Amino acid sequence: MSSYRTVTIKSNSEIELMRQSGQLLSQVFSMLDDYIQVGVSTMQINDKVEDFIVNELQARPASKGQYDYQYSLNTSINEVVCHGVPHANKFLKSSDIINVDITLEKNGFIADSSKMYQLEGASSAAKLLVRTTYEAMWQGIKVVKPGATIGDIGHAIQRHAQAAGYTIVREYCGHGIGREMHEEPNILHYGEAGTGMILTEGMTFTIEPMINQGKAKIKTKKDGWTVVTKDKKLSAQWEHTILVTARGYEVLTLRAEER
Repeated sequence: MSSYRTVTIKSNSEIELMRQSGQLLSQVFSMLDDYIQVGVSTMQINDKVEDFIVNELQARPASKGQYDYQYSLNTSINEVVCHGVPHANKFLKSSDIINVDITLEKNGFIADSSKMYQLEGASSAAKLLVRTTYEAMWQGIKVVKPGATIGDIGHAIQRHAQAAGYTIVREYCGHGIGREMHEEPNILHYGEAGTGMILTEGMTFTIEPMINQGKAKIKTKKDGWTVVTKDKKLSAQWEHTILVTARGYEVLTLRAEER
């Protein structure tokens, strides 16, 4: 491993291990696709995922124990922006949208991804927010290549989200990832094209925009984890782990339905 401006550049063998972790994580979401439905509690989702990661995939839920966090994932429903804590008495309703954010470590390397799920009664406005957030993430991903900048990523995401009338949460960002869950660099989801660190082959990081239906302002609840929109309007987030390749990018956590 060599370092580029404090950024860890991954070797070919390390990239292969990250690729393996990413594909295992994609299998977790495939398993959840049929499991997430009305009446399931967020703690049941947590327990199902932990069991699958540990016993089926022979891997480790990397968020458990990180910063003293007790759970294997975050479940962020409706106005929850991020870091929603699973609860045994929090049951999914037909109108809900929920972000499930999962990290997985295998053979020393971590993958990080999140997916939005829409229950059958979710409003058309909620579905539009979810779709636009997904598109915005991909706008950011598609500019990734050697020679592009971190500002190019943020600019592409911000332009797409704001054109639809939404706002970008600025307090949280994507991050480098590898042996550690959070490495350099930080990946902002807003910014000016042509500014910031220049991307180089072998970088690995997450792109994970959090986009609000209303104002961008957020607050953290008394549990110290759960972040919500201040105006109680909906928020959505999607996340993938990205590798900068010689010619562009590879999405290490790409799911079957995205291929």
